[in-house]
Amino acid sequence: MNNDILHRYIFDNADVRGEIVQLESSYQEVLSAHIYPVALQALIGELMAATSLLTATIKFSGDISVQLQGDGPVSLAVINGNNKQVLRGVARWNGDIAADASLQQMFGKGYMVITLTPDEGERYQGIVSLDHVNLAACLEEYFNQSEQLPTQIQLFANGKQAAGMLLQVLPAKSGSYEDFEHLSALTSTIKAEELFTLDAEQVLHRLYHQEEVRLFDPVDVTFKCSCSRDRSAAAIKTLPQSEVEEILAEEGKIDMDCEYCTAKYSFDAIDIAALYSGSHSSQSQQ
Repeated sequence: MNNDILHRYIFDNADVRGEIVQLESSYQEVLSAHIYPVALQALIGELMAATSLLTATIKFSGDISVQLQGDGPVSLAVINGNNKQVLRGVARWNGDIAADASLQQMFGKGYMVITLTPDEGERYQGIVSLDHVNLAACLEEYFNQSEQLPTQIQLFANGKQAAGMLLQVLPAKSGSYEDFEHLSALTSTIKAEELFTLDAEQVLHRLYHQEEVRLFDPVDVTFKCSCSRDRSAAAIKTLPQSEVEEILAEEGKIDMDCEYCTAKYSFDAIDIAALYSGSHSSQSQQ
């Protein structure tokens, strides 16, 4: 049974929709690329759960990026995803970070950038500050600004598992805001341990046993890095040939490391000559 899944659900008697995501393997794969401080491990898990939840609200084929930036010890944390629930992510930090560091202690004066890039159509970008109590509250503010729909988000991560829930009003009929307030109060009682150990059906029964809830089939969430030797070659080719040849003369080769998954791609003089002549190098990943 896959332990990385997202469920959507709706209420038959209320204009409210919900989502629940539970992550383990994909979360561990993202963490395995770097030795992150404990607080940053938790934040990455919350960010992965959040990106999955946001992706599930999108009605187009394309990509999403949820990026946190700041002037604190953590300068960047980003999760990239798409409508197929494929995620990857990375964070950059400098110095010691306390295990119980808050969002503001990690990022200082920071902001969150959410970028939606559909395969067809215009790119959209929304920005909110990181001056709220936690990541979930920042995301609720994003929905308040961008869609003006009441939204509640719950996010949890412990370095091993990550999970989240989203509850949102549908564009709708009168009375839905009252329904949302009632359902939001129920949803706010969820505990991290429940999301980590119970399946979606059990969670929803525990929260909404007096409501009429319709749970849809799960969608798998996976980790996959989009790096490749061809992409690395394309990045090299954006540099002036004279600069590339100078590096080759000094180093004997050019190594390209993927920051997301730590894959390494190596290019020697023959590879570079083929690259600039338009030929395709067949050398495998190093």
